[in-house]
Amino acid sequence: QVQLAESGGGLVQAGGSLRLSCIISRVDFSYNTIAWYRQTPGKQREWVARITRGGRTSYRDFVAGRFTISRDKNTVYLLMNDLKVEDTGDYYCNQDPPIRLYWGQGVQVIVST
Repeated sequence: QVQLAESGGGLVQAGGSLRLSCIISRVDFSYNTIAWYRQTPGKQREWVARITRGGRTSYRDFVAGRFTISRDKNTVYLLMNDLKVEDTGDYYCNQDPPIRLYWGQGVQVIVST
């Protein structure tokens, strides 16, 4: 069974940076697209950035130009620059569209003023 494990969250001041990692437990895991999702206070979980197996990336407008998704072997990264207070939330990785079985614990990102 494949597991996706997130790491790299934490507390950072506004304007700072964090890099999240999503480790896919099986190198031979076949997927088309992996995405980073987040759930911010009072909102439903939503996708933030995604990357196809071919390396094509796409971003939501509210993170475009600040966040960068990348992939190296069985790890998918989310580099978050110029963080804003409204980026505070729980971040998860999963396929796109998501598979319920693959939701992990997520990581918490807290951006302070």
